Amino acid sequence: MQDTEIRPTTPRAKIVKLIWGALPSVALIGLIILIFGLFAQIKSKKTQLEEEQAKALATGRPPVNVVLLEIQPREISDRLNLPGVIEPWIDLELLSKINGAIIEVPVREGDRLTKGEVIARVDQEDYRIALDAADSAAKLAVANLDRTRSLFKKGLTPQAELDAMENQVQTTRAARDNAQLMLSRCTITAPTSGVIRRLDAKIGLQLNNGDPIARILQIDKVKGVIGIPESDVTSVARLDQVTLTLQALDNRTIIGTKYFLASSPENLARLYNLELAIDNPDRSILPGMFVKADIIKQQVPDGLSVPLYAILTRNGDRFVYIDQDGIAHRRLIELGITEDWRVQITKGLAAGDRVIVEGHRGVEEGQELNIVKVLTDNGEFDR
Repeated sequence: MQDTEIRPTTPRAKIVKLIWGALPSVALIGLIILIFGLFAQIKSKKTQLEEEQAKALATGRPPVNVVLLEIQPREISDRLNLPGVIEPWIDLELLSKINGAIIEVPVREGDRLTKGEVIARVDQEDYRIALDAADSAAKLAVANLDRTRSLFKKGLTPQAELDAMENQVQTTRAARDNAQLMLSRCTITAPTSGVIRRLDAKIGLQLNNGDPIARILQIDKVKGVIGIPESDVTSVARLDQVTLTLQALDNRTIIGTKYFLASSPENLARLYNLELAIDNPDRSILPGMFVKADIIKQQVPDGLSVPLYAILTRNGDRFVYIDQDGIAHRRLIELGITEDWRVQITKGLAAGDRVIVEGHRGVEEGQELNIVKVLTDNGEFDR
């Protein structure tokens, strides 16, 4: 069969044929665009009708009784309230460095010690005898060294014998120093000031090297230890001081200065220990007392805030209703930090705006308001 299609021979005919062939595609694209345009117009019209209906409905409703809160700048902080415990600044286990029988214990459990105060005395007789023997040996070695040097100058003794005598002098002197040290250890003294938490030393007790003598706690300065969650370590690391409350002392408030923040978690709860230095000159703060730490992570001195319960959420939008000349208007907002019942508003409100905080759940856009009371943002509406 022969091809009967008429092929255009002129440029005009070719253009007409090209347009005619593309016409179905162009028509289809135009139809799709028209359909989408109609859908968008219908949706816009629907939204407009809904808003008009809501406004008409709100206008037709009776006024709603509401309480307003006039927003004014005030300080707001992002805080952590965490439990902790008081620990002694130093918890020292004092151990014996000698063997011997205890002959005197001039202190008792609970006594306050000053550094260098005597805790116990061990029988010194054996150690005094040992010191006397070491001292005599050292003196004899020195005398022998002097005679050897005299003979060496006359050429009557070799260099090796002189060297041996000099070494003997050093050895006997070291033995004497050690004997003197052991004798001094018979008087056991407090290495630091503190309170005797436990006293193991008893008169007549035969001590061995390494036996416990006493446990001493230094409490004129103490530590507040707070477990910091992993998510807050970075914020806490920037702090220098933390406010603490001691419930056992009638909720006394004290300031702790950061001393140490652990670089790894202390337990399976993944808490990082924060140690705070606390002055305790009257020793009224005792180890084991519980504390509550008020940690300020972030502070905004002039922030705008509203009660959490004043905020409404609908279709993913957060908003509040404000009063404008007795009419309710919806205002979209963005949130910042939270403190107790208040949340910071970073966008959407200005100082002086009057937010509906009671009755807002029954309010619609454009509805007339019956203002029962106007509060100021001074904590008067705290719940």
